[in-house]
Amino acid sequence: MCGIAGIISPNPDLISITRLEKMAHAIAHRGPDGKGCWINKSNSVGFAHRRLSVIDLSEAAAQPMHYASGGSPALPHRYTITYNGEIYNFPDIKEQLVSKGYTFRTGSDTEVVLAAFDCYKEDCLHYFDGMFAFAIWDEAEQSLFAARDRFGEKPFFYLFDETNATFLFASEMKALWAAGIGKEVDEEALLYYIGLGSTHFPVEKHRTFYKRIHALPAAHYIKWQAKRRHITVCRYWDIDRNNTSSCNAEEATDHFRSLFFTAVKRRLRSDVPVGTSLSGGIDSASIAGAIHTLAPEHKNYKSFSAVFPGFEKDESTHIQQVVSAFGLANFSVSPTYACLTDHLEKLCYHHEQPIGSASVFIQHTVCQLAKQHGTKVLLDGQGADETAGGYPRYIHWYLQELVSLKKMLLFRKEKKALAANGVPFEWSGKNYIAAYTPGLAALLLQKRENKKLDANTEIEPAFLRAFNNRDHSYKPYIARLNDVLYYNTMQSGLEELLSYADRNAMAHGIELRLPFLSHELVTFLFSLPANYKIQQGYTKWILRQAIKKELPTTLTWRKDKIGFEPPQLHWMEHPAVQERIHDARQKLSAAGILRKDILKTPVRPRTAYALENPDWRYLIAATLLG
Repeated sequence: MCGIAGIISPNPDLISITRLEKMAHAIAHRGPDGKGCWINKSNSVGFAHRRLSVIDLSEAAAQPMHYASGGSPALPHRYTITYNGEIYNFPDIKEQLVSKGYTFRTGSDTEVVLAAFDCYKEDCLHYFDGMFAFAIWDEAEQSLFAARDRFGEKPFFYLFDETNATFLFASEMKALWAAGIGKEVDEEALLYYIGLGSTHFPVEKHRTFYKRIHALPAAHYIKWQAKRRHITVCRYWDIDRNNTSSCNAEEATDHFRSLFFTAVKRRLRSDVPVGTSLSGGIDSASIAGAIHTLAPEHKNYKSFSAVFPGFEKDESTHIQQVVSAFGLANFSVSPTYACLTDHLEKLCYHHEQPIGSASVFIQHTVCQLAKQHGTKVLLDGQGADETAGGYPRYIHWYLQELVSLKKMLLFRKEKKALAANGVPFEWSGKNYIAAYTPGLAALLLQKRENKKLDANTEIEPAFLRAFNNRDHSYKPYIARLNDVLYYNTMQSGLEELLSYADRNAMAHGIELRLPFLSHELVTFLFSLPANYKIQQGYTKWILRQAIKKELPTTLTWRKDKIGFEPPQLHWMEHPAVQERIHDARQKLSAAGILRKDILKTPVRPRTAYALENPDWRYLIAATLLG
């Protein structure tokens, strides 16, 4: 885990060690263990790097790293890389490359990435099981190759200045600002955040909260050729929703278990202490159970949690069940409203873009706790809900699929089981219409979203008219459960959570590893029929089946877990928080974004997962605007 940055320009005056060091310093929190800068001989390319040492702690693995073509000393500096991430299967790739004649001088995965690129060029990405964002300069071809992992666990921001044909990139936007790039908020992005709660653009995935700065989308790479002086962005991977597995339930469960345990085992590889975050839900408990089975030597590893004594959704009891079952060392933190107000500016500084709820802050404090206890690597359960059908909102999509396929007997059986388990879901005549006409349902939902923004009485009309172009209220065509899982995994939903996870972890120099986002595991999950994900009134059915040998029954078949939730509503009721919200309203009103009469409206406290939470958004927006 690291921070990366770079500049490519035909103007040598725009590239200097001083400028690169400023960029690196801005993201020093991502890599507190080392730093490096490099400029090529023609002064046309400069790379910067901040290192968090996890694999091969020696100086030989420092970056930027150079590599000879084909393992030959003929071109000792043909390739230069600045790299952020982990390739979990790098020993396997390394073995394959050695059989082809490649040699290695380090034990790092960085050198393996370079050799794989030399051998396979852009096809090297298909060999990697990991999270990554990297840039490789090819001195012989005078070209740049940069890529981002399949799901977007690691960030990559860039800017192309056409006036001087200069390309800049970095792990965080603050590194670009440190290089002298202007910080200008995209008013349209601001509108869609405060009006609808949108933190990303599902269609225009390259867009950010700031003008001119783009994000490289997940599963994409960039090519830059100095002679042509323009960038090419290409997609290299996608989930195949038409690939259907023929295995039965028992075979599917066994294969899922094998893939999941492999993913966990790979993510335990480290030269520094490894721990886990522990929420009380089945996802984090499953990881703890897998570690207990796979690696008994890790049985005393540390786990980290957030608890809220007295809060109706506190997870302490369930956390303790996991701790007791596996004999874990557990450390907990109990953030308060005062912690939030004291650290709000710092939180927004690290995230740079809008934050959906106070749950983001809770993850931030858990990562801080891990750092305090000397743990550098955390395994976390993110990704399971989106890929295995964990959120309660997926239930009606599953029921609609059963209706559209005329599986009415199974439909009635599942409705009865869901009701028996106390799982909240809504079902009405609208769902029957959506089941048979998914295209119409998508259109109506999109129109409703547009009307919702148009009907907003708190946003200044001039601001609303200026930036509401209606093109971003996109609602996908959903005919099957896999359609909505794909949308949340690859288009809108998971990417937002992964952005939060990266910034929260890297703010404290923590590497966060996510076993449920092994692409082999995800690909397999999408090949399975819907009833392997939701069955007998349970979401994530196949995960529960696969891990039931490891977990206490009360955890495996828990019925009351609905995401990790902090007491945001109670915090927003506190006078100190309400004062901050009032100040935020004043600021946005003075800027011509909100109407002045909003100042007369009482603050409206909301839970973290409330669909309508305008005052939280006003608070975050005002803080981001500075």
